[in-house]
Amino acid sequence: MIEVPEAFARNTVQREGDPGAAWLAELPGIVDRLLRRWECVPDGEVVHGGVGVIIPVRRREGTAVLKVSFPHPGNVHEPDAFAVWGGRGAVLLYERDDERFAMLLERVRTTSLAEIEDGDEAVTIAGRILHRLAVPAPPGLPRLSDQAGTWEAQLRADAKELAHTLPQYVLDAAVATVRELGRVQPDTLMHGDLHARNILRADREPWLAVDPKGHAGDPAYDGGTLLKTHALRLVEADDLRRALHRTLDIFAEAAEVDRERAQRWAQFHAVQAAFWGRRHGFRTARGGSQLDWLVELADRLAGLLTEGRQPRLQRRRGV
Repeated sequence: MIEVPEAFARNTVQREGDPGAAWLAELPGIVDRLLRRWECVPDGEVVHGGVGVIIPVRRREGTAVLKVSFPHPGNVHEPDAFAVWGGRGAVLLYERDDERFAMLLERVRTTSLAEIEDGDEAVTIAGRILHRLAVPAPPGLPRLSDQAGTWEAQLRADAKELAHTLPQYVLDAAVATVRELGRVQPDTLMHGDLHARNILRADREPWLAVDPKGHAGDPAYDGGTLLKTHALRLVEADDLRRALHRTLDIFAEAAEVDRERAQRWAQFHAVQAAFWGRRHGFRTARGGSQLDWLVELADRLAGLLTEGRQPRLQRRRGV
């Protein structure tokens, strides 16, 4: 039986409590039964992400990985997305067990797009992957537009309850994006969490996406997720504003999405991050000077991404 990584077990219990502990106790047995059922043998060290373990395996057809995730609503449609893509821009799905939140997937390497030194190249690759993943969504997937009401309510609650220095026009811009872009979105299959660490080096193709949420919505929304995480590469630029807008230009061209929509979603993500950091901290920083720096960066990005929209926002308010 496999040995569950200690850090993964600790984080699962901290996040999920008793249900997480109960699932961890069953996990080695679940893995063992799936290995027998799919005629696989372990072929490497067990690794893990935030919510699941990944076991490299070998089978008659070659190599693969067995992924087993903690049962959570956010993981339900991951295999549905892989099935629709059929290996187009993402890893191949070989087998699935939805009851156990388990999949047998194409094996890729551990090198992620986040490790590419050339930031422009990384954004171009990610944009092209995003474009390939943007196909018609099958019925039954959660619609991202259904979250718009929750987004707006949370933005207003955060603005009221948290101490912050975000200008009103920046908050207005985020709310306007939710109302104008969030409530009516295309029925396009999107990754839902596309960032550089979820794009891995592969053999069948140079790069492939992993860990999708499997939503239907606006592909430019995924661009906002990507650009938010990519911003850490830009902080050393001599002119952050110029570097940020250059990155938006490169991404929009590679992904073949509307440049203004990409900027508006990126601004919305930056405002969300600014509030999230104040309320919860970030995975890489729960407190202290590092958290303060990340929150300040999110504030700054939100402001830069709002520039040029103030007159339109004022007209909407009748100013």
